[in-house]
Amino acid sequence: MTRYVSSCFFTLFVLFLWRVEDIAEACRCLPQHPQQAFCDAEIVIRAKVVGKKAVSNNIKYDIQQIKMFKGCDQVIHAIFTDTTSCGVTLEINKEYLFTGKLETGRMYVTMCGYNPSWENLSAAQKNSLTRLYKSGCDCKIIRCTSLPCPISTSAACLWTDLGTDNGQNLACIKREDGSCAWYTGMAQPKK
Repeated sequence: MTRYVSSCFFTLFVLFLWRVEDIAEACRCLPQHPQQAFCDAEIVIRAKVVGKKAVSNNIKYDIQQIKMFKGCDQVIHAIFTDTTSCGVTLEINKEYLFTGKLETGRMYVTMCGYNPSWENLSAAQKNSLTRLYKSGCDCKIIRCTSLPCPISTSAACLWTDLGTDNGQNLACIKREDGSCAWYTGMAQPKK
């Protein structure tokens, strides 16, 4: 029996070493509310992908910028993404919403960002991009995977429906009293 147990441990150890590289390269990110992605990003644009080319350790996607929601005054002509597991794969001739960072004059996006195709955004999300998300960046959206979830500040909204699209159609907005609440687009959040 001891020889069998030793053999099992040795096999498991070899399998573990074989997978260490894959595990180390895995991209780990938690689901992010669209508003939090907007607020955390340096640049948020709507753009159409028109070309693709490998550049060093990156993929360069040539784009036609349609609208700048947040960021710099310059027009972005290309988006860069990593060639590892954290990089995004985009389709040519398709429009996307990109949330990313600006590094050395280049816009970078990752799988951990929020980069859905434009056609998959709801009307509420598209509306929130132009006015609501920015006004709620002083609020914090707290993920809650199982109740109860404590909130230590009134300047936060609790995001409890991670597995559905419902919460993604809401915006967390600061109220007059300084607290934050979910806004549906119908009426301002009450005190």
